[in-house]
Amino acid sequence: MMNHFKPVKIGIIGVGHLGKFHLQQIHEINSADLQGIYDQDHQNAEDIGKAQGVHVFDTLDELLATCDAVSIVTPTTTHHEVASQALKNGCHVFIEKPITKTVVEARELLKLAEENRLIIQVGHIEQFNPAFLAISNMDHAPQFIECHRLAPFSPRGTDVPVVLDLMIHDIGIILSMVDSPIQEVRASGVKVVSDTADIANARIEFKNGCVANLTSSRISQKKMRKLRFFQHNAYTTVDFLLGVVETYHVTDHAPSLGEDEMSFKLDGHHEKYVIYKKPVVEPQNALRLELAHFIESIQHQKSPVVDGHSATEALDLAIRIQNIIDASY
Repeated sequence: MMNHFKPVKIGIIGVGHLGKFHLQQIHEINSADLQGIYDQDHQNAEDIGKAQGVHVFDTLDELLATCDAVSIVTPTTTHHEVASQALKNGCHVFIEKPITKTVVEARELLKLAEENRLIIQVGHIEQFNPAFLAISNMDHAPQFIECHRLAPFSPRGTDVPVVLDLMIHDIGIILSMVDSPIQEVRASGVKVVSDTADIANARIEFKNGCVANLTSSRISQKKMRKLRFFQHNAYTTVDFLLGVVETYHVTDHAPSLGEDEMSFKLDGHHEKYVIYKKPVVEPQNALRLELAHFIESIQHQKSPVVDGHSATEALDLAIRIQNIIDASY
């Protein structure tokens, strides 16, 4: 017998550049009952409310009193204050990444959520990228991971270092893939056009022997968002931008192949074959997927994939990397 849940009453706090996308996607989620929006820039909120036909709240308290949950799409510096107020008013919270500015602030939110039995989900959107979801059911035991996240320069986002703007996406991904404590972190970065690092590299060594090498830049000519990882007898590449996944698996015997597989003999190795597979990646809107997952987590009272704890771990590592870079200037 199917379980039927009441739609979750949700509001959006902050309808700037990214908040408008949240508004568009929540409109498309049947299990979400959009109550309205609030923004400190009241005129902006009024303009968007009129254009989209949604209610505009005059105060944050009025929105929180009406909602079961909120999506917080405000500057990082305000995340702690806004999320604290929402949690104290009994609202589950979705917070755009990073969870907060500091780890201390993040842990305070975790405590508030636990005390009030509420859910925190954080917008590490790449973990809902259809290309990444296509490998989620595969067995992973990576020994070496390489991530490249490159973007052309844009003034928007330069108020924070590239580590907290871009690299944190890949930090969250590798922490979700490697089940081992961190042993050592090395990092370097360069300020090119802004007051904080515009290009950064980090090498993370885990106690189980896995090494992750992450490079992020916001001064590239071309966009690139790629993940490659190597493990015993296997290599996988994920292109987040193009939505393409390719896997290579080495076997000692001539394989029987599935419809979407092909193989070739490995030169110089007696009876070793490589099975190549390009899984089908169904195009889907990652933001809609993660917001729908937030609603579903509330309805089923389960922890989301990117909960407050995993987002805090990602923030902790990102700040650790940034501190190493800052110390080198």
